[in-house]
Amino acid sequence: MKKIILAVALASAFSAQAAEFTQVQPDKSAINFVYKQMGVAVDGKFKKFASQLTFDPAKPTAAKATFDVDLASVDTGAVEGDQEVAGKPWFNTKAFPTAKFVSGTVKPLGGNKYEVAGQLSIKGKTQDVVVPATFTAQGNTGVFDGSFTIRRADFSIGEGSWAKFDIVANDVLIKFRITATSK
Repeated sequence: MKKIILAVALASAFSAQAAEFTQVQPDKSAINFVYKQMGVAVDGKFKKFASQLTFDPAKPTAAKATFDVDLASVDTGAVEGDQEVAGKPWFNTKAFPTAKFVSGTVKPLGGNKYEVAGQLSIKGKTQDVVVPATFTAQGNTGVFDGSFTIRRADFSIGEGSWAKFDIVANDVLIKFRITATSK
């Protein structure tokens, strides 16, 4: 009987300490990308995004996430590059102002590693993606880190003469760090 009472007490104490991370901290978060231009790696980032997140480390399969990335907030490191990428052949931000990721399922892989399956929509095209991520909690703050590769042709990023991959490679690495707090 003592073992049952101890188990219930420990379970109650653990669940009281479990935190649900829901408040994304944009100033401590980042969505970056890396692509190759003429064989040279080039870094960029998006300065603005909106998100909704619910993640409880005790119930990871119930997690939900939605990210809306403001494509016009692209930062390629040069004003001319930002304007070019926002234009019709690339992101066409006038017609398609945001990219959207919506999570579907979260699969715990052990330790602090997870696999998040969801849908990524860019320029009116939607693709299923699987995003490996890690989660680290420090008190009421949690940090999600991960990266995944997309093919720009799958989303018609770089149309017309840019549709070839001789100057700008097809693969684009998306890297993210999302910091969230619990209520």
